[in-house]
Amino acid sequence: MTSSSIEAITARQILDSRGRPTVEVDVRLAEGSVGRASVPSGASTGTHEAHELRDGGSAWEGRGVRRAVAHVGGEIAAAVRGLDALAQREVDARLVELDGTARLERLGANAILGVSLAVCRAAAAHRREPPYAHIAALAGTREITLPMPMVNILSGGLHAGRGMDVQDFLVIPASARSIDEAIDFVSRVRNAAARVMERRGLSTLLADEGGLSPGLATGRDALLLLTESIEEAGLRPGADAAIAIDVAATALWDRAAGAYRLAREGRLATSDEMIATAERWASEFPVVSIEDALDEEDWTGWQRLTERLGRRIRLVGDDLFTTHLDRVRQGIESNVANGVLVKLNQNGTLTGTLDVVAAARAAGYAPVISARSGETEDPFIADLAVGTAAGQIKIGSVRCGERLAKYNQLLRIEEESGAPFAGMAAIRL
Repeated sequence: MTSSSIEAITARQILDSRGRPTVEVDVRLAEGSVGRASVPSGASTGTHEAHELRDGGSAWEGRGVRRAVAHVGGEIAAAVRGLDALAQREVDARLVELDGTARLERLGANAILGVSLAVCRAAAAHRREPPYAHIAALAGTREITLPMPMVNILSGGLHAGRGMDVQDFLVIPASARSIDEAIDFVSRVRNAAARVMERRGLSTLLADEGGLSPGLATGRDALLLLTESIEEAGLRPGADAAIAIDVAATALWDRAAGAYRLAREGRLATSDEMIATAERWASEFPVVSIEDALDEEDWTGWQRLTERLGRRIRLVGDDLFTTHLDRVRQGIESNVANGVLVKLNQNGTLTGTLDVVAAARAAGYAPVISARSGETEDPFIADLAVGTAAGQIKIGSVRCGERLAKYNQLLRIEEESGAPFAGMAAIRL
C-alpha cells in the first residue's frame, strides 16, 4: 500500500432535502486523508438511469437505503481496499465490474456513486488541492471556468404536485459578469416573482427545488408571469435575464393514449403540437433553452424538434440521455438535441460522468451540470461544473440549504480560484 491507498470505507443512511433516506460515504486513505460524499435522488427520473437501490418494506415507507449502506461497508469496501485513490478510473472500473449489471442494480448506483465521489474527495485532500482542481486534472481541463447558472423560479410537474403541466421555468442572468452578480440577478427575479404572485393572490408555496408554485393553467401564463417578474426586478427580459424551460415531457406522456396529456389544460397533444408550442414560446419570449420538450423515447419527434429549433436555442436532453454515454452517442449520430443535462447519479460513477461531458463537448453539445430534486448539503456538483469547465449549472432556486450550499461553494471558488465566468458564451449557439 502507498500513502494514497484506500484504507477504510464506511457508510451511513442520512436524509435528503425531502426527508428521504440517502447514502453518505466516508473514505479514509492510508496517510489519514478523508473524503466524504452524499448521493442525491430524483423525482422526475428517466427509464435508463442507473438504479437507485431502496430497501422496500414498511420502514421509511420502503425508501430506506440500509441495503446500499451494507454493500458499501461490506462487499464494496473489501473490493477497493488497497486501491490507489489517485487512480479514479481504476477505482470506478472496479466498482462497475463488481456490480456486474448494466444499470448497477445489484449493489445500487447510490452505493457505488457515494464511494466514487468520496474517493475523489479523499484524493484531492491527499494532494492538498480543492476538489475542482482535482476534477480538472481527471477531466483534462486546460482552463477552468465558473458556470452560468440557470435558476428555478416557477415550478410545476413532479416537483410541485403537478400544479402546472410544465415542470420548471428558469431564469438565466444573461448580462451578469460574475457568479456573485449572477446570483444577485436571479435572487432579485425570484423575490419579484413572489411579490407579483402575492398581488395576484397566487400560491407562493415552495416546490422541491425551492421554486415558487403558482399553479397556472398554461405554460404561456407562466412565461408571462416570469417576464413580468424580470421587469419587476428592474431587469430587461432577454438582455439581462433570459428564460429556460424544463418541460419534463416524459412525465406527460400517456402511453395508452399515444399522446402527451396536459391535464391542467384538459387536452392531449401530439409530438408535432408539443413542438409547435415550443416554437411559439421561443418566438414570443426570450427563451434560450428548452429541456426535455418531448418523451425520452420520442426519437423521431426529437429529430423534428431539432430541425425546427436546434439552430436557434439550446435543446437539452435529460430523460432522453440520462447521462448515459451510449444514449448521448445515439443522440449525436441521430442529430437529436444540442445539449446534455449531466447528473452524477444517473450515471453512477465520476469517471463515467466525465466521459459523458467529454463526448458532449467533442460533438458541440452543451453540457449542463445538474442537481436533483432530492439533494443534500454536499456541494460536489459546484466543483464538478468548475473542474470540467462545463459552462452551465442547474442547481434549483436560491432557497433551501441544500441549494444554497452549492451556490455558496461557487462563490468560494470564484474568490479562491480567480477563474473566469463562462457567461452566455456557454449557451449561445
